[in-house]
Formats: sequence, structure tokens, C-alpha cells
Amino acid sequence: MTRFPFEVPFPEVQANPDPYVSVIFSSLESEFLVLPKGPGFVEYPVFERGYEALKQATSEFGNLSPERIIPVVLSVPISMVVLRCMLGFTPPEWAFVTAQRTGTEVPQGFVRTLDRKVRVAPLAPLRVQGISRVRLNALIAAGCQLLAEGAPEVGPALIHRLDKADTKSGQQGIRTLGQMGAPYAMLLYERFLGRPFASHRDSISELVGDNLEIAIEDALTKAGISYRKTKRAERVEGFDQTPDFIVPSEFNPQVVIEAKVTEDDGTARDKITRIQHLGELSMAGQPSGRPKYEVVACIAGRGFGIRREDIKKLLLATHGKVFTLKTLSQLVENTRLKDFRTK
Repeated sequence: MTRFPFEVPFPEVQANPDPYVSVIFSSLESEFLVLPKGPGFVEYPVFERGYEALKQATSEFGNLSPERIIPVVLSVPISMVVLRCMLGFTPPEWAFVTAQRTGTEVPQGFVRTLDRKVRVAPLAPLRVQGISRVRLNALIAAGCQLLAEGAPEVGPALIHRLDKADTKSGQQGIRTLGQMGAPYAMLLYERFLGRPFASHRDSISELVGDNLEIAIEDALTKAGISYRKTKRAERVEGFDQTPDFIVPSEFNPQVVIEAKVTEDDGTARDKITRIQHLGELSMAGQPSGRPKYEVVACIAGRGFGIRREDIKKLLLATHGKVFTLKTLSQLVENTRLKDFRTK
């Protein structure tokens, strides 16, 4: 069985990288089937409670008026998310259409913040006053208008965003679907989660990456290694592109670690380019040909397991120091990190 690239001298990897690409592929695990919920995740029974409150207040969706809906949104806030899912809009899209329809300026940041507040505390009565109440009223008014109108004709080459099974024919279509045996609440819940689960994936993307970073931190801490974990978009002197971990510190970088997770091959290519750039930085101004610091890549997700040529570039940029979640237990012993262990 081929050994991992970090277990052999780099010239061997350089001379024949293909077997090492294969062994990296074999150790990659995809996380796309299991997602962290995060603090803003809405369970279906809670979502359905908002749906039923909205259905009851509007006489089975027969009267979609702001006067009926605003009190429900204030008392059972998750019903606002249900209404947004009926529209099929993201929070910023709803804000934009509201400003167009009502003339009330509704900043995207306001709607994003409100939407997250509702998802974190979906059943806590909503207290909004002043300009926030004006904006909320405008959002509901614009939503009611759109749902009442349904999808207009837009020509054979286009499709309107309201041309959906429930909203195409306006309020009557929503009422009909709500009265049928069809599980309309479940349809809306799946629309809320997105393509499927895309909206939720977007909202917890940082948590998905955290799993890998936490595993790296555990390995460094258990070995008693001093390290600096950088923050998102932080600027560190000496790096035009800040790595995720610097050992022992940014004042004397000897090992830099990049932790990258992706389920998309296009994104994987971008992330490999970032690691390649760190490799170039490590060699800049080094007449001896020895890097200023060792570049280590820790990767996860199926996106890295699609293009063999990309992994070859990664192996060359890191001199074979590529680890996955499966091989992270060997991180310290097979890199310069072992020179800094105290345990």
C-alpha cells in the first residue's frame, strides 16, 4: 500500500505524485450529508406552529391582509419566516421588493438581522417600535400584495419568481393548496431549508469549517505546541494572505497551517491556489532554496476529491504535507511541528 505523501521524502512525491494523489483521495471524507444545526436552526414542529398560526389568522389563507398577518408575526414571529418562504425570497430580496412597492426604505441589514432574531427565538413575542415597526409593516404589506397578485405574464423566455405551485394564481392558489390534503407546511419548510438545505448550509458555513479547525487545535494542544490562530480577514505583518494557524507565533513563523473545507470542486481550486501562494511566499528571497517556513495543508470535503491535477499542485506547494481528517493524528510527527512539542 502506498504510504502517505507526508511519510516519504519530498523528492519521491515530486518524481511520481500520482500514487500520492490517490492515497489523499482515499482518505478524504465528505461532510455534506451531515450538517451542524447551529443556533439559528428551526425545527419543523416550530416552523409548523408558525404556519398554523398564519393559516388560522387568515381564514385558511383566504384573507392575506396586513391587518390579519402583522399581529400574528408579532405574537408568533416564526410566521414571518413562513410568509417569506411562501414568497420564495431571501431576506435581502424581500427588502428590495418592499422598497420598490411601498417607498419605505428597508435596509438589507435590517431584514437579515430581523430574520436571524426570529430564527434564534422563533416563539418569543416580537417587540419592534419606531422605524423598525414601520419597516416591518412595509415588509408585510409588500408580501401580501405580491401573494394576492400571483405571477404575471412575462413571456416565453422568462419565468417569474412567483410562478410556483402555490403562488402562481395568487391568493386563491395558496388557499386551495392549504385546504388540500397536501402537506403545504412541509413544502414551505423544505423551501425554507433550500435546494435542499442550501439556505441552512449558507447560514452555518463557518461552523462546517470549525470542525476541521477544532481538530487541528486539539492536535496542537495535546502536543503542547504554541500557536497563533488567526481571525477571519485579519491582517498579519509579513503575510499578504493570512494563514489559519502560525507556529509558534507570527513574530517567528516556522510552520503555517491552512485548514480548508469544501464540497465544491470550483471552490477547492480557489483554496488550493491560496495554499500555493503561501508556498511561494515561503520561498521568496531564499537564495538557499530552503523555505522560510513549512506550509501544511489540512483539507476536508468531497470538493478536493474531484480534480487530480489540483491535488498534485497542492502536494508540490506543501512538499507533500497534506493531511485530511483521517490522517490528522499524524500531523505533529510528520511535520516540523514535532520540533515544538512539549508533551
